Amino acid sequence: FLSSVSPEEAVKWGESFDKLLSEKAGLDAFTKFLKTEFSEENIEFWIACEDYKKSKTAHELLPKAKTIFETFIQKDAPKEVNLDFHTKEATSQNIHQPLITTFDTAQNTVYRLMEQDSYPRFLRSDPYLNLV
Repeated sequence: FLSSVSPEEAVKWGESFDKLLSEKAGLDAFTKFLKTEFSEENIEFWIACEDYKKSKTAHELLPKAKTIFETFIQKDAPKEVNLDFHTKEATSQNIHQPLITTFDTAQNTVYRLMEQDSYPRFLRSDPYLNLV
């Protein structure tokens, strides 16, 4: 499923989690991997936050913030990400007057979780090892 990726490119993904996510093919490969582990909500949340931060106006922030909150953060959200109580509370309090930084703490938490947990497993997975 990743036939278009060169071994050299795939090796770069192993250098850092950041490198993996910065390339579309790497992001796609990692997303497919998370789907096999039923934890793709983490990367979907991360992508949604990256998109959110590209918003140009305050007018754009509110509907995006609301969607991200309802999809990933509020209790029993359909794709609820694993956040500690304080991060969840702080994010909830900012949701009615969202700033470009509203999801930064939550996004960093999810990023670290993926980096420490899913990323090493990805690097040991057969689809990845077959690439390199």
